[in-house]
Amino acid sequence: MPRSSSARFGQPPTRFGRLPESRDHVAGWLDRHAVPLLDLAVRLTMASIFFRSGLQKIGDWQATLFLFQEEYRVPLLPVDVAVLLAAATELTMSILLVLGLATRLAAVPLLAMALVIQFMPGAENPAFSNPQHYFWMLLLTGLILRGGGRLSLDHWLLNVSRR
Repeated sequence: MPRSSSARFGQPPTRFGRLPESRDHVAGWLDRHAVPLLDLAVRLTMASIFFRSGLQKIGDWQATLFLFQEEYRVPLLPVDVAVLLAAATELTMSILLVLGLATRLAAVPLLAMALVIQFMPGAENPAFSNPQHYFWMLLLTGLILRGGGRLSLDHWLLNVSRR
């Protein structure tokens, strides 16, 4: 089969000449449309997990106090203070994640909670060790590093402040 003159000199054949352009076009489309949706999905997923946990805590306060006292044994804080802080943090930070408002700041205490959940009770009782917590930590770290994305109040407020 005859080779084109461009192939002889290290150039890709003509049929592949537009491949970099096509790749760049697809990557640009993904950056503009898919990445913001992924950022939103991560925020909503993490918010849902922690919001439901906060609702569960306040839904059965006595059971939650018992769990924090007997099972979780959170150090340094009195049980009632730890429960109140945990529930308030889960509920308020989840709302901030849904809105994409102060996303990086909101993800920090949730990451701390995920670390505590995995390594405090999990260190003493293997039943509390859950690989899913590592995914939470990864997603929350991504929110801290990347922020809320284009579909967030953070992004909107940044654009308004630049005008």
